[in-house]
Amino acid sequence: MKYLSFTLLLFMISTLAGAQKLTNERAQWFTDARFGMFIHWGVYSGAEGYWKGEKLRHGNNYAEWIMYRNRIDKEEYLTLLEKFDWDEIDPEQWVILAKKSGMKYVTITAKHHDGFGLWHSETGDFHLGNYTDRDIIKELSEACHKHGLKLGLYYSHWVDWEHEFGWDHSKELSSISADEYDKYWQEKVIPQVRELLTNYGEISMLWFDMWIHHSESIVTKEQLLQLKSLIRDLQPDCLVNSRLGLSIEEDPDIDFKTLGDNQLGSRKEEFPWQSPATVAHSWGFHRSDTEWKSTSTLIKSLINNVSLNGNLMLNIGPRANGEVPFEISQRMLEMGKWLEVNGESIYGAGAFDLDKDLHDWGRITFKNENNISKLYLHVYTWPLGKKIPLTGVTSTPSRIYLLADKQKSPLEFSHVGAFTEIQIPALAPDPYVSVIVLEYPGYPEITDNLVGKSITGGFSLTPLNAVSEMGEAIIVSESIFATVPLHVLIEDPANLQWKIYVDMPGTKNIDLSYSYQGEVNKGNLSIAKGNQRLTHNIQPTGKTIGEPNQNWVIDNFKSHRIGQVYFPEAGYYDIELVVSPGPQEEIKFQWIWIR
Repeated sequence: MKYLSFTLLLFMISTLAGAQKLTNERAQWFTDARFGMFIHWGVYSGAEGYWKGEKLRHGNNYAEWIMYRNRIDKEEYLTLLEKFDWDEIDPEQWVILAKKSGMKYVTITAKHHDGFGLWHSETGDFHLGNYTDRDIIKELSEACHKHGLKLGLYYSHWVDWEHEFGWDHSKELSSISADEYDKYWQEKVIPQVRELLTNYGEISMLWFDMWIHHSESIVTKEQLLQLKSLIRDLQPDCLVNSRLGLSIEEDPDIDFKTLGDNQLGSRKEEFPWQSPATVAHSWGFHRSDTEWKSTSTLIKSLINNVSLNGNLMLNIGPRANGEVPFEISQRMLEMGKWLEVNGESIYGAGAFDLDKDLHDWGRITFKNENNISKLYLHVYTWPLGKKIPLTGVTSTPSRIYLLADKQKSPLEFSHVGAFTEIQIPALAPDPYVSVIVLEYPGYPEITDNLVGKSITGGFSLTPLNAVSEMGEAIIVSESIFATVPLHVLIEDPANLQWKIYVDMPGTKNIDLSYSYQGEVNKGNLSIAKGNQRLTHNIQPTGKTIGEPNQNWVIDNFKSHRIGQVYFPEAGYYDIELVVSPGPQEEIKFQWIWIR
């Protein structure tokens, strides 16, 4: 539980017409690219998630962690290289797959936590040059240059299971001194990063993987600044991510923020950011992995991030022969086909000012081209009613069309106040996500804090989209596998308010859902619109069963028809809910539905 503060959210229209205001010149290509490939490939790829018949010792099945999880000695670990078929391995094929998938950059694990380098290093002997004449980083660099993709390198700086003084989480038991760790840092990290930035041409990104702040680790801020300074000296345009161990807030010179593994964006940000994500679950290839995300899910993940000014870096985990699992390549190529048609709404696009959850049909991205502003409506579920409602934009579009329509045939629409309704064909133009383009001669003006009209024609007023609150209320998240819905717990009189835009005058039904566990009627709820007020005496809703035969007893949330309210004309309306519990009673309010 947490206390809910219903505050007015002011959406500021950017003077940069939708651009990310906190993007430095180095990162401009990154915010335009939006979509990249991650490659987890190394010695661990030969294990495929198993060691001597034993599965990886962790439920997350991250196959690249098998050396640490299954406590494998370094020399034995290297026997996995015997499974690599160097005649078949062709890094250019990974780059070609990335390009066909619509990706603009590639990032490979040059050195993962196992400490093994995929290039010919002059530092130590734990690298590819000691076992084959192949230099994967060199070959990948040449392939990226040939096919016009940016190259990024993942380098595990904090964790290194091979070096005597590199950080290994088992050292939480044995410990090492700061001087010993600095020996690893100066003997391995600094020289190897210098090699990578000196011998392989332009490196567009160094992707580090310290998922905690440096204050929680053995790494010092001085060491991190030394490493960043080296990068800036050798390749000033190379991007550095926040998993270096320095947050963007602490060091504005960090180029972009990296979210958690498979963590998608949840809010608009003005600085560049990225989600590293998998198609399955493991990053390195795991032969028991079956958790494949669908193509629709992956496309929606990309759209979600772009609609909030973010990037998506989607991972492949090739096998020891370089082969990319079919389930991964199939989905990526399908994404590429979608981007061939709809890429305009992704590349160089970003967030718009409306709240991301305003519309129940999908997400919006924005772009300004040749002084024409474009809103891209990504429709996740094509409405059966053949209409798309757009709430909150007060400017009138100059034209609307389907992005998949090469002729840009205009779609019919109506616009009044803060509401646009678009007439759409019966069949969706795309089986995954269809995109509708709205063009405006200037930056579209908006009205914020509205509740969006749903594709079914109603307004869902919830604790999360209220614009103000008086009195104390506690928001309770959904629980018990979401059989108990999100709601507001109210024990004392409280007042919640919403703002809607009604495009068609008329009489509308008002339904209200709540749970009340008292035995007799105590207290009431009232809903007001202007001088019209409906009052409802609170009724016990009792209990229900969340799941049969499991003693799964939960509070029942029940919908009640409160009455009807007349809206005399199109326009803005404030809706107020007054909750008045009886003494020592509590009401769990869920939603109001107006239609």
